[in-house]
Order: sequence, then structure tokens, then C-alpha cells
Amino acid sequence: MDREYLKDKKKIVIKIGSSSLIHEETGGLDYTKLEKLVRIICDLRNQDKDVVLVSSGAIGVGVQALGLARRPKTTSLRQACAAVGQGQLMMIYQKLFQEYHSTAAQVLLTFDVISSDERRKNAINTFNELLQLGVVPIVNENDTVAIDELDDSVAFGDNDTLSAIVASMIHADLLILLTDIDGLYTDDPHNNPDAKLIPEVNCIDDHIMDMGKGAGSKYGTGGMTTKIAAARIATNSNSDMVIVSGADMDNIVKVMSGESIGTLFTAYKDHDFDVVRFILNKEYLI
Repeated sequence: MDREYLKDKKKIVIKIGSSSLIHEETGGLDYTKLEKLVRIICDLRNQDKDVVLVSSGAIGVGVQALGLARRPKTTSLRQACAAVGQGQLMMIYQKLFQEYHSTAAQVLLTFDVISSDERRKNAINTFNELLQLGVVPIVNENDTVAIDELDDSVAFGDNDTLSAIVASMIHADLLILLTDIDGLYTDDPHNNPDAKLIPEVNCIDDHIMDMGKGAGSKYGTGGMTTKIAAARIATNSNSDMVIVSGADMDNIVKVMSGESIGTLFTAYKDHDFDVVRFILNKEYLI
């Protein structure tokens, strides 16, 4: 399919994972990528497009700030890292956006925005007001209170899923997942050199679902399974979704210019698929 139509997308959610923000060798933030990401988002805003950024990285930044050697295993220490890291990460984003005469807002979500009609409505109203004001919402899960190990009913699971839920809530017409892989492959390209990139998916059937693999980075949490699940949520909410490598922030520009990179999941309504039930039952974790 010709992707020229992506140029006309007006409401975009961009998700960037920890593996695309953090230097693998040191655990420190990649400021070059961050600056370029912000500059591109501000340029999209100048084209009269609404943009929401779903950003991982709070725990990783906290790990670095606290001088820890690795991502902690205990829930309480991870939450402490998130509490330190989220503030520092947001401070960096705010400063970068201000450099380009833009304003960013922090939006921390918990799973009850889905399970509670009132909270979901309040969250949607907040997003709409921020976008109306020309503000770029920066979204993350509230890791200091979301305890997936103790009670999986109060955590999204990962930011792939969260970004798709945000796209569904605000009626976005495009979701871009920046990740540590170029797109959906016929097999795991890390292990199989003959794996081939699938440029486009028009229907997420059982064959596509079986292609899900585990996480490829020690800093990331989501694998291809969660990205396919995110695609199910997004495409059934009338949003196209593209998976591209986060190694080069210019890939956002390429997607928005209609270039055929990564894997495009086209909006497709499966009438047997209930988005809310899928999310509430956390079927994407099965």
C-alpha cells in the first residue's frame, strides 16, 4: 500500500521505549536522541498536528541517579527508582521543549483509567484540553503505585499497551512505536539471519499473533507480543500503527513523509474484538 496518506495524519501518539532512550553500555540517557525527538515533535506541532508522547525511562534514569549497578528486582526499589527518575526525566523534557518554544505536561496514568468510567472520562478531558492548548502531553504509567508483581489488575504491563490505550482514548489516527527492532519479522532477527521484515499487516490473525517474541534489551520490558497486542488495540480503535527502529529519530519524519519503513498495521475493525474487554481482562499478557 502507498503510505502517502500518512502525511495527512493529524493526531499522533509516539511511544519511545527505554532501550531507545538509554545507552545500553552505561545505563545513562542518550541526550542526542532525546533532543532530536523533542525537536521533531515540536516541528510536527508547527505543522498543526497534535502529538502525545508516551515515554518510558523513569526507572532507568532513577537507577542511574541512585548509582545502582542494574535494574533492581524488588518492587519497592523499582518504585523508588521511578520516583526519582520520573522527576528528573520530566525536568529534562520540559527544558528541551522550552528550547523550541513549546510546553510539555506530565500525565501519569494508572490502570483504573480503563476500569473506571469516571476516571477514563476525566483523563480524556485532560488530554483534550492539553492538546487544545497546544501542549504536548508526556505519558507514563505511575510506577510508584502500579504493582504488577503483587496485583496485576492495577498495572498496564508495559508502555506498548499504554500507548495503544492512549491512542484509543484520544481517537488518534496514528500510533508510532519506536523500539529496538526495525519492525515485525517472520522470525526473531536477533537469532535468525534469514528472518524477513513484514512491511504491512492488514489483519492480525493467529499467524501474526504467533510471531511474538520476548524482549531484546535488558533495559526494555516489552517484546514483540506486546507490540502486536498494541496493534490490536490501536487498529480496532481506527488508528494505524507503525513499528520502526528507535535507533534513528529521523524514522518519525520518514513515517510522516509516507516512506515505507518498519511495519505498518492498518486500521481494521474486527467485530469480534472488544477493545475494553481485551484491556480489562489483560488478554495481551496471556
